Amino acid sequence: MPRPRKNDYQQKFQKRPCQFCKEGVSGIDYKDTQLLRKYMTDRGKIKSRRITGTCAQHQNDISNAIKRAREMALLPYLVPVVSRRGGRRRPSKS
Repeated sequence: MPRPRKNDYQQKFQKRPCQFCKEGVSGIDYKDTQLLRKYMTDRGKIKSRRITGTCAQHQNDISNAIKRAREMALLPYLVPVVSRRGGRRRPSKS
């Protein structure tokens, strides 16, 4: 069985173009918190390029804008998580 050529593989799995490159965005504004929240997890971490699908240049711009917005207190550094699992244990009264 012949091995698939590299060109065949590239045609099957073509990466989507960056959303910002497609729209022709020149810069990302740190004051646009609704846009920046799309590129953060629910716990406040910055999502990776692999997940967001942005190019390296725009991912760098996004991360800088998020960091700047955090510094200006427009976005939180971390989001408190309320969970029933694994909380503090009360000492047993015996």
